[in-house]
Amino acid sequence: MDTGDRQHQVAYFYAMAAVGFWATSATAFKLSLAHVGQLPLLLVASVTSTGAFFAYLAATGRLRLLRAFTKRDYLWSAGLGLLNPFLYYVILFQAYSLLPAQEAQPINFVWPLTLVLLSIPLLGQRIGLLSILAILISFTGVLVIATHPAKPADIVELHFSSGPGVLLALGSTIIWALFWVVNTRDRRDEAVRLFVNFLFASAYILILSLLLGQARVGNWQGLLGGIYIGLFEMGITFLVWLKALKSAKTTAHVVNLIYLVPFLSLLVIALVLGEKILPSTIIGLLFIVVGIILQRAWG
Repeated sequence: MDTGDRQHQVAYFYAMAAVGFWATSATAFKLSLAHVGQLPLLLVASVTSTGAFFAYLAATGRLRLLRAFTKRDYLWSAGLGLLNPFLYYVILFQAYSLLPAQEAQPINFVWPLTLVLLSIPLLGQRIGLLSILAILISFTGVLVIATHPAKPADIVELHFSSGPGVLLALGSTIIWALFWVVNTRDRRDEAVRLFVNFLFASAYILILSLLLGQARVGNWQGLLGGIYIGLFEMGITFLVWLKALKSAKTTAHVVNLIYLVPFLSLLVIALVLGEKILPSTIIGLLFIVVGIILQRAWG
């Protein structure tokens, strides 16, 4: 086996590990939120992620890169940390508290299209008619999942299982997409940047939790859930995914694997949470994924 093949296998190994971890996230959210409030859960998760990033930087000798951070760099990270993980997960956790996991997870998966839409006013990018069609296909999938119609005509009646939940799930994609649009202008080391972002976010979450009197986790299930989410939705998985992207010959070799996440997630949701996966969920998810793939091809 030559070096190129070995590197290719390494990239796929890291990518599949990240995909596997992310596939459990929706289930972990629902299980944890059944035992603990959103803010205490997010506090534990964010602090855990911050600790994981710190350990990684220390192990790889990158802590010294913090010396190069200017006041402007810290202010920039303070703003990014406000977007993600603070606002993003506050909104996302609220969505999961209102929606079944099989609805919240696929709706949240439309963020690549939200990113395209935000890139128009923020980055000055143009979008063609075919890309608009692809986006409409995906958002039709969102309507199918959110309304779970018995027949196609039922979609136009817009009977949501939870209208606020759907809006929050879509709102979380705006925050996530905005975070990555802003991130395109940041040239600092990614792992160091994530550590500082999460450090600021942990401070925000702690202050808000104290002000609202919600800083206590309360039980071991919530604590373990927060630690798991902090490690395998955020911290370790972010690092593993970055490793996959850096190891790949081209990012396309591993990025396409991300489309496995929502389908594997539905499997975990059905097996662990016991949710009966509705046909409308699968059909809607197919619409979403097809729309994303077409947009990438036509964009």
